[in-house]
Amino acid sequence: MAFISILFVRAIMCPVGAIVDCWSESFLVPLIKETMPRDRFISIMQHLRFDDRDTRAERVKTDKFAAISDIWTRFNENCAKSFTPGEHMTIDEQLFPTKVRCPFTQYIATKPDKFGIKFWMATDLDTKYVCSASPYLGKDPSRQKGERLAENVVMKLMEPFLDDGRNVTTDNFFTSLLLSHRLLQRKTTLLGTVNKVQRELPQLAKDTAKREVFSTSVLRSGSVSLTIYAPKKTKTVCVLSSMHQDVTIGDGRKRKPNTITDYNHMKCGVDVLDQMARMYSVRSATRRWPVAVFYNMLDLAAVNAYILYKACTGWTGKRRLFLRLLAQQLRCRFMQHKEILAQRQVLCQGL
Repeated sequence: MAFISILFVRAIMCPVGAIVDCWSESFLVPLIKETMPRDRFISIMQHLRFDDRDTRAERVKTDKFAAISDIWTRFNENCAKSFTPGEHMTIDEQLFPTKVRCPFTQYIATKPDKFGIKFWMATDLDTKYVCSASPYLGKDPSRQKGERLAENVVMKLMEPFLDDGRNVTTDNFFTSLLLSHRLLQRKTTLLGTVNKVQRELPQLAKDTAKREVFSTSVLRSGSVSLTIYAPKKTKTVCVLSSMHQDVTIGDGRKRKPNTITDYNHMKCGVDVLDQMARMYSVRSATRRWPVAVFYNMLDLAAVNAYILYKACTGWTGKRRLFLRLLAQQLRCRFMQHKEILAQRQVLCQGL
């Protein structure tokens, strides 16, 4: 725990530069130096493992994530048990920036950090709490033939939270008519933009010519509605919703329908969470991908702990102060044991 506390102290006190600089005279962090010697910290980092190395070769044949899958599964279970999400949840991707050599490292040109390990995440909209998360490992042999990857991801992430009347918001990678029907069977509604390349989308939604700016068209299929909104002369936005019984047009200049307004409000859960995690991140340079995943897990766990602490105690302090308090609690027992050993050495020298 003292080792983890050092990572959190560095995240809030000295996030730039090599981690060993925290023991140097130029960038000294006293709290870190009094917790643990630099060489002891480096030794723990070098020998840090998350599984049984002797059996990894056998397990990796069926699980690419075997080097840290046990710890990740426990993290997911604890996240689900410790918090009950509200009515609205958001599912999106997160790219944890790293360039470690890894069989499932992704390159996404639209992200600020182009390279990294991709995670699918489900978060609570109001608090940005991580309810469940799953790494993208490439082709999944357990996925049924004919099932889209996006549908499989959403159903797996939402499994612990279905049948309770919640709504899930997704982007155009996940949203489809079939997914909305599958979720409705589990008493869960869907709200999300639709990719125009999908075959199920009618030609009316794909045509942008001769469409009036700020105009809205609504199509229905049972209890699912498709809103086609034209924010510009040559652009349309398609939003699929099983949450809205009626689509109403706003009174503003752009005459946005309520499906568009609600989507803009509900789509940001994972993005805000990722921004919070990166603000005070324990991430450091490493050549081992399990360590990079461990850093991401600590960042997400710290955000969740902050949300739970505020909910249980009513605390209104800043997250930086909470991380300092968390670091102190993590190293408390270690420092007490260290003090006892020092007192024993003094007594032995006196004898």
